[in-house]
Amino acid sequence: MTEATAVRPDSKISATPQILYRVAMPQPESHLFEVSLNLTGWKSPVLDLKLPVWTPGSYLVREYAKHIQNFTATAREKPLLWHKLSKNHWRVTTTDLEETITIKYRVFAHELSVRTNHLDTTHAYFNGAALFFRVPEWEKQAISVTIVPPKPKWRVTTPLPTLDAPNTFIAANYDTLVDSPFEIGCHELHHFEVLGKSHELAIWGKGNIDAVKMIPDIQKIVQVEAEIFDGLPYETYIFLLHLSSQGNGGLEHKYSCSLNYPRLGFRAKEKYDHFMQLVAHEFFHLWNVKRIRPKALEVFDYDRENYTPSLWFCEGTTSYYDIIIPLRAGIYDAKSFFNNLSKDITRLQTTPGRLIQPLSESSWDAWIKLYRPDPNSGNSQISYYLKGELVSFILDLLIRDRHNNTRSLDDVMRQMWQQFGKSEVGFTPEQLQQVIESIAEIELTDFFDQYIDDVEELPFNRYLEPFGLQISADMEDNAAPYLGIKAQAENGKEVIKFVEADTPAAIAGINAGDELLAIDGIRVQATHLSDRLKDYQLYDKIQVSVFHQDELRTYDVTLAEPRPNKYQIVPVDHPSATQQQNFQAWLAVPLEAAFD
Repeated sequence: MTEATAVRPDSKISATPQILYRVAMPQPESHLFEVSLNLTGWKSPVLDLKLPVWTPGSYLVREYAKHIQNFTATAREKPLLWHKLSKNHWRVTTTDLEETITIKYRVFAHELSVRTNHLDTTHAYFNGAALFFRVPEWEKQAISVTIVPPKPKWRVTTPLPTLDAPNTFIAANYDTLVDSPFEIGCHELHHFEVLGKSHELAIWGKGNIDAVKMIPDIQKIVQVEAEIFDGLPYETYIFLLHLSSQGNGGLEHKYSCSLNYPRLGFRAKEKYDHFMQLVAHEFFHLWNVKRIRPKALEVFDYDRENYTPSLWFCEGTTSYYDIIIPLRAGIYDAKSFFNNLSKDITRLQTTPGRLIQPLSESSWDAWIKLYRPDPNSGNSQISYYLKGELVSFILDLLIRDRHNNTRSLDDVMRQMWQQFGKSEVGFTPEQLQQVIESIAEIELTDFFDQYIDDVEELPFNRYLEPFGLQISADMEDNAAPYLGIKAQAENGKEVIKFVEADTPAAIAGINAGDELLAIDGIRVQATHLSDRLKDYQLYDKIQVSVFHQDELRTYDVTLAEPRPNKYQIVPVDHPSATQQQNFQAWLAVPLEAAFD
């Protein structure tokens, strides 16, 4: 079912559900959810049950079915025959046309991420796609979910509305159920309002977070993004936050988002700002991709990959906004904004794959590449988040320059919202280009051909110059000649993680995965590699010793010329009055003040 016709989670649903789920967790230390499904009024001779292989917003087949165990099917307390037709497809024989069918199964939940399930003695968290079967014939039916917490003090937080029974909730249909995560436990729960709409911040885990300080900043982000789209398309919204040891990610939903962040990542200003970018990113998604979405994602196919060349807009444009929204909200200043942009430009310009994989292809191949990196990924591909962000950045500058800052990428987002988002009708790549062209009032076929469908270098300076800015490609003083490897310490070894194609190391035959030992017979550590190379000159020949699959090898390597390792956005020399005016109109601060 398309979400375009789905009933809002905060709307009343009058139909009596015929699909009733019960989720228990009597032994949370086992990490096993015990799920029962009752289907009332089933009239077909067979019952097909399918578990999604992916969840919307995370474009990778994750094989959730691998966690299913102890599957049974009964009617009138008698077992029914069943068998599997594929990895995620169960078929139950119901030849007697049973009135009520009960399915029971367990789900192992021991992966703490925003797209999976996690159950332990402190809490339970699950995504619908990773827990609930889809009944293809009844996916438009309302579905009730009853949660049975293992402890009386555990509360349930979910965007789904409640029914009269304790801890019982209702989803308008299967799409809505999949889009409504559950957090169950003794988590903190903070309530606040923005523009008259109710919001909650649920926090699980211990850390150095200060919710009292954070909530006003979240309110600012909500307010700024609401101004772009002229309001908030919901009555209630929930931020679910997990504090973990190393987590860092988010997953968007229409009426909530799930966030995972390092538990001690809130005191340092830079780390706190990074978290606020994560909030801005996932919240922006409630418009861009949850409602404004490509035609290929208008109706989800939960059984296989859903291909689109437009993830650069869904994720990349959202990534651009997650950098500029905290600036507009006053959470950080223009200097931080440009530092963040410069870091991302550096990442792009130091990734060789930018010259191999077009942006639209990166979007299309997300299912097999972005989330499955290998030793050659840096040589052969580019992230649609990263390059999509920077394409969106220069499109914003292009539009602003042509219209003296009276139009911007904001107008593109508003038009996409009006034309596609409100009705949740999917857009095609051609329609997206047409909307951008209509706002810019310029034909952009060459732009799309070169920078989205091909691998031309992004012309940053062309679009920065009207605003008194330029890119500076910097090399540190006494820069080291180039070897072409990246190494890091790992389990007491210095492991080569990446070898750039066509560099001295690659030409010599050094491989990713080799253990770096020595240069010219003297031991070298990954953290000191750059300093060691500074002892040499361009075209010097050195010997690099490694263990290759436990075999000692020494390679003769001729070093190449140094390369820039840092790209920064900086003011041009002697910016004109027009450039300074353009900059001020863009960011509402003087040009010189942004770089003090």
